[in-house]
Amino acid sequence: MTTPEQLNNFSRRIPDGDNLERDVCDTCGFIGYQNPKIVVGAVVRAGDGKLLLCKRSIEPRAGYWTVPAGYLELNEAPDAGAMREAMEEANAHIAIDRVLAIYTIARLSQIQIIYRAALTDPNISAGPESLEVGLFTWDEIPWDDIAFPSVHWALGQYKETIGDASFPPFANP
Repeated sequence: MTTPEQLNNFSRRIPDGDNLERDVCDTCGFIGYQNPKIVVGAVVRAGDGKLLLCKRSIEPRAGYWTVPAGYLELNEAPDAGAMREAMEEANAHIAIDRVLAIYTIARLSQIQIIYRAALTDPNISAGPESLEVGLFTWDEIPWDDIAFPSVHWALGQYKETIGDASFPPFANP
């Protein structure tokens, strides 16, 4: 049985067979790996071609616009996580089309998986993590108020998929 004292009995060292320092339990040898966070989200297109954006109500970057996205939960598939985030942030029902992009943001230890998706129900509203939500044409997107560089990248890559034979047009959900 593990005692409370043993739970704090970790030291920083290179475990046998490894080449990086890790937190290793001095009692049982358990290795406490620290891994990147995975962010999942989607560039969501409505039936009229407008794109769904959410104005953040939480830090970081509260008050700025983003695509619905957030951290993947334990035991959750990435596409399910992207659908959950759309529901949490915009009360939006979406259908995932395909992976749009995967970004590595090493300085934040993040991997971002962004999907291309379609809005399956036009009824959207701000969830608890959003101040407001909206559907925007390309020219209406509030570019100066976009929350993160990766949102700019994802929107740009989405635009590149329009007319690309490897990204056929959306099927009607």
